[in-house]
Amino acid sequence: MLHSRLLRYIDEVARCGSIRAAGEKLHVAPSAISKHVLLLEETIGEPLFERLPRGLRPTAAGEILLAHVRSTLSAYRQVEAEIRDLKALEKGEVIIATMTGLASGIASTAATHFCAQHPHIKLSIRVMPVLEILDAIASGDADLGLGFNLPPSPQLETLWEMDTRLGAVISPSHALARMESIPLAYCASYPLIFPDRSMLIHGIVADTFAEAGLSVEPAFRTNSIETMKRLAAAGESIAFLSKFDIVEEYRQEVLTYRQIRDRAFSKNVLSLVRRAKLGRGLASVMLAEEIIGVLGAMSG
Repeated sequence: MLHSRLLRYIDEVARCGSIRAAGEKLHVAPSAISKHVLLLEETIGEPLFERLPRGLRPTAAGEILLAHVRSTLSAYRQVEAEIRDLKALEKGEVIIATMTGLASGIASTAATHFCAQHPHIKLSIRVMPVLEILDAIASGDADLGLGFNLPPSPQLETLWEMDTRLGAVISPSHALARMESIPLAYCASYPLIFPDRSMLIHGIVADTFAEAGLSVEPAFRTNSIETMKRLAAAGESIAFLSKFDIVEEYRQEVLTYRQIRDRAFSKNVLSLVRRAKLGRGLASVMLAEEIIGVLGAMSG
C-alpha cells in the first residue's frame, strides 16, 4: 500500500506516546521513524506532535491527520480481507448445520446453485438436532445454521427469520387436496402422522388438537421428517409440517400443503443464523445469500 509504512509509524507513535516505544513495537530504528515524522511535518508545515518531557502528544493538526491515518488503515485492512476472501473462493469449505427436512429441500437447492457457481468450494450439509445446531455455530464447527424454533442466543446473529406455520401435508390425490384450506376436524377422519415426543413440533400438533377438543390417536409416530413425508405421499395419511419442509416434494408434485382453516398452529419460526461478532468468510456470506434467495422465493 502507498505510504503504508508512514501511516503505521504515525499511528504507533500516537498510541505509544514515544518514538522509541513505537520503534520497539514495530521493530524499526527510532531514528528512521523520527526522520519520517519530521519530513511529514515539514511537508504539511505544521508540527504533528507536541514534544513533552515525558513523551509526545498529537497537536490539533496531528489529531486531524491521525483520524485520516486510522480511517485509511482500517479501510486497507478491509481491502486485504476482501482480497483474501476472493482467493479463498478458489478453495475451502463451508459447513451448514440444519434439520432433516430442510437438508433435503432448501439447503440442497441452495447448495446446488452455489456449487455450480463456485465448483472449487467444498460444501458440507450436516443434519443435527436444534441444540447441536446452536453448539456447532457457537464453537465454529459450522458456518451457518438453518432450523426451526432455534432458541435465542447472544452468540448468534439472525440473517433471516419467518414464522412458517404448520399445515396439512398430503398427497395431491388426497380427497382433501381439492380444498384450499382444511378444517382441523376434517383431518381427524384420516390416518394421522404425528411427530414423536422427542421433536419440538410434537407439542405444537398435539396441543392444537387438544385445544380444539378433538381426541385423536395417530396411526403413525416418528421422529423422522423424511418418514412423515413418505407416509403422507403413499396414501390417505396426513402429516403436519411446514411448506418449507416439502420444497422438493412439492416441486415434484409428490406432496402438497394446505393451511388449517379454523385453528392456527402455534408459531413455528424458521431461522438462518451465523455466529455473531466474527469475521465473515466471503464463501459463507455468499451461501447465506443463496439460501435467503431460496427462502424468499418460497415465502413470496
